[in-house]
Amino acid sequence: MISRILSNDLPRSRWLAAVLIVLFLGLAFAPFLFPGVKALNVAAKVLIFVALVASFDLLLGYTGIVSFAHTMFFGIGAYGVAIALNAVEEPSWGAIALGVVCALAISFVLSLLIGLFSLRVKAIFFAMITLAVASAFLTLASQLSDFTGGEDGLSFSVPELLSPAFSLREEPLATPLGEVDLDGRFITYYLLFVAVTAIFLTILRIVNSPFGRVLQAIRENDFRAEALGYRTVVYRTLSNVLSAAFATLAGCLLALWLRYQGPDTSLSFEIMLDILLIVVIGGMGTLYGALIGSVIFVLAQSYLQDLLRLAGGAAEGIPLLPALLTPDRWLLWLGLLFVLSVYYFPTGIVGKLRERAVLARLRGRP
Repeated sequence: MISRILSNDLPRSRWLAAVLIVLFLGLAFAPFLFPGVKALNVAAKVLIFVALVASFDLLLGYTGIVSFAHTMFFGIGAYGVAIALNAVEEPSWGAIALGVVCALAISFVLSLLIGLFSLRVKAIFFAMITLAVASAFLTLASQLSDFTGGEDGLSFSVPELLSPAFSLREEPLATPLGEVDLDGRFITYYLLFVAVTAIFLTILRIVNSPFGRVLQAIRENDFRAEALGYRTVVYRTLSNVLSAAFATLAGCLLALWLRYQGPDTSLSFEIMLDILLIVVIGGMGTLYGALIGSVIFVLAQSYLQDLLRLAGGAAEGIPLLPALLTPDRWLLWLGLLFVLSVYYFPTGIVGKLRERAVLARLRGRP
């Protein structure tokens, strides 16, 4: 049953399976295990990045296409929901559905055009074209203030059920894991959790289908795949369209969670770099790496400054250490962690754990 749900793409490592189960349960019960506004925001950000990184890995890890326009589709989804909800006096589920459908339609057209006109060129030229398109879209979003809110962005209301002011009961619900408020944030978080789980399992099914096998063949040797009769441009374009659609859905979820959308929220190039880092840390071409990499990166991004503050206080009186452990230097330490992860896990955490499992099985053979 589990094998069928996971599209027969099992972790193939006991340690990897244990890590994935712990992370999944941690995200599933995050409102109970980690009470507090910041902790819940971090868990929600992890979920959104899981969907976003998995969609990008479909393009990079499984098809071998480097694109810098992924955050553009992410932003289209967020702007679609934001503009739709901002345009109505009373927020409704119909407005959300309209925003999602319009965002998906725009992403479909743009990704199809980019794929048809750009994927015939060499990889580096395609990457440059997508970078130019993403930069142009960011400029448009910043300048069309009457439509997108410009640099200030758009703040909007969500349906009452998702509003933080909404509550299913006045008193917190007592559970074996602790008390939890059944408010709009609680409901929105589980909406994100269910949606991201569905997106992840759908992408997992795609990459393990015959279509996904062709994508991997194109990644390994596109000339041989073409010689076998597969129209590589068509498959690459379809991969680009699917990846863009899932990134758009992730953007819609981001807008619902933040109840705000601006250029820096989803369109900045820093987010694109974050996606690339997460893919490398987790493991390229392994969707499970999207989960592990997102958790590690978002936790480091959110709590590294706090850890450095504590470490700096503990290192008082030791020469040089307090200066190196100041919270202002958190990017230095984040970069160091990334370098160490690439050095010790060149195929990503998932790839390394699977390699160790294979070597252990080979040693156990007579």
